[in-house]
Amino acid sequence: MPASTIAILSIFAFFAALELWRTNLFGKGEQTRDDGIVEAVSMTMLVAITQPAIIFTAAALMGLFLPQFEGALADINVFAAIALFLILDDMTQYWWHRASHTFPRLYNLHRAHHNAKYMSVRLVYRNNIIYYAIMPGLWFAGILLYLGLGWVYAFYLVVKMTVIIGAHSDVAWDRPLYAIKWLSPLMWVVERTISTPATHHAHHGRHADDPAVNYKGNYGNLLFFWDILFGTAKITRQYPESYGVENLAPASLGQQLLWPIFPENKQMDSAVSETPLPAREA
Repeated sequence: MPASTIAILSIFAFFAALELWRTNLFGKGEQTRDDGIVEAVSMTMLVAITQPAIIFTAAALMGLFLPQFEGALADINVFAAIALFLILDDMTQYWWHRASHTFPRLYNLHRAHHNAKYMSVRLVYRNNIIYYAIMPGLWFAGILLYLGLGWVYAFYLVVKMTVIIGAHSDVAWDRPLYAIKWLSPLMWVVERTISTPATHHAHHGRHADDPAVNYKGNYGNLLFFWDILFGTAKITRQYPESYGVENLAPASLGQQLLWPIFPENKQMDSAVSETPLPAREA
């Protein structure tokens, strides 16, 4: 098993252990039977099948049509290589995520991630299987690996997944740091650079009138800077009072994992077409 995979699994296990100790990892508030199934299936599919298949397929296509470029970037400067991943993987994922909250059909592929009414490391890989299969950033990463940047990707992915896992956990690592007054200038920089629990939890908040919620923004994965740059950032240093999505009909287990293969919920689709935005019901 690659060292980077071991590192990511260890980081995931660390945050999972924190939740097991502090917030009941397997017994989140308002969770349903389907939640655990969606999370287990989507995580297994992505890690064991979808991502390896994309990397293999990207390499095969590059070898078929552009074999002369194999390893072409292997000797470039490490900072240039990291910049390529930040732009072609992370920034692309920002736009893919943003598009998924803008276009109704794409939102149906992303709905599973927000269906949970809690925050947890359990949500990190929770998405429709097709959502990941067509995610542009994964395909660009596969191409960059073919071009010889696997040595950088291993490091980059560990850093990225550390940030993402920490941002989804309901044991918020940033909360105690905000309470330390002399750290405030440093945290000002941190929260505008990477995704933190406070900024990403805002994206999962349930009620539009909750001051800590920004469901139609805070899309960044590794870098929150993309939200700053493209005008979708909201920073409050607070956390939503509840999580999930209101005013949409329930999505079945099949729809969460494999829409549109499973029959479409017309009521859900009609609600999504009106631009999903959580709003407190009277």
